[in-house]
Amino acid sequence: MQAAALRTRNKTYYRVLHVPLWIWVFFTLPGALTASLYAHGFGRAQWLWLGVVTSACIWRGLQGRLPGVEPRPYITHYGLESPNLGYRVVCYTAAWIAIVAPWLLNAIGLVVAAAGGPWIISSLYGWPYDAVAAVIVAVAALDRLPRVRRSIRGEGAERAWFYVGVWTAVLSQLAAWGLWRLAPRLGLAGAALMRLRLAGFLGVSAAILALGLAGRLPRTRRVHVANGASDLPAAAGE
Repeated sequence: MQAAALRTRNKTYYRVLHVPLWIWVFFTLPGALTASLYAHGFGRAQWLWLGVVTSACIWRGLQGRLPGVEPRPYITHYGLESPNLGYRVVCYTAAWIAIVAPWLLNAIGLVVAAAGGPWIISSLYGWPYDAVAAVIVAVAALDRLPRVRRSIRGEGAERAWFYVGVWTAVLSQLAAWGLWRLAPRLGLAGAALMRLRLAGFLGVSAAILALGLAGRLPRTRRVHVANGASDLPAAAGE
């Protein structure tokens, strides 16, 4: 494997582009607000929360205390034995919630609708969403969540697992949304449409997951270091 060049500083555009990503992660974190946003659009509560999150992320970004927004990369070599930083733990825990919870709730909603039941997505963003978020926080507390562990030693593999989750969740939900938008042209409605959306959602999920596990997608190649720090510099990008 060819070693990536060791970065001593993060480029300005790279740092700036990470700020809106974290704004989106924390903006969508409250399940009830997110469900209301999808159902009714922006209201007073959403605008207020967006203002708070944006201000906080810009403030933390200017301090270089968001992942990817640091002046210098914290992780320089794979296998480096060093403690994880508090803001990384908080940010990546929130990011895992933003990845896993919507994917799982969409899967449940599509299964129910495809079986002829009602569209229940909005109701799932109540206690079911909170339960999923609580499980993810518990996994993080048990030191089992990639990129949230107490040590950054496994970053070479954990970073890849994180991006497998990102690719799978984002592209599968885009596929389900795209099929919904195509429904009028396809002449489908009701349970038939939901079965098609479910098939597209699960099919894309399986395909992207397979590509990610094979390391064929950007940032999904896993680097395992057996003992001690590797002389392979960490690849660019969070």
